Amino acid sequence: MYAVIKTGGKQYKVAAGEKIKVEQIAAEVGQEIVIDQVLAVGSGAELQVGTPLVAGASVKATVVAHGKHDKVRIFKLRRRKHYQKHQGHRQTYTELEIGAVSV
Repeated sequence: MYAVIKTGGKQYKVAAGEKIKVEQIAAEVGQEIVIDQVLAVGSGAELQVGTPLVAGASVKATVVAHGKHDKVRIFKLRRRKHYQKHQGHRQTYTELEIGAVSV
């Protein structure tokens, strides 16, 4: 059984036992969280799509770790104007291990 969930403004297709990295969630490592924004639930050829959410569906997940992604380097240049700007960004994430998908 799999589900399509929404967290941090993004959508993820998840199944039990998978590990995913999502936008940072304010939860301790080892804590179990429940994601109730489920957009679709499927099992084999069956698919139940919500309008916009599936009523009564939820996904349980355990927080495995917090961290930062690799650095994205930003370089801006205006040619012939003597303008250069260097900038970097590391987005924080929370790694989740998906437990159970329930409808």
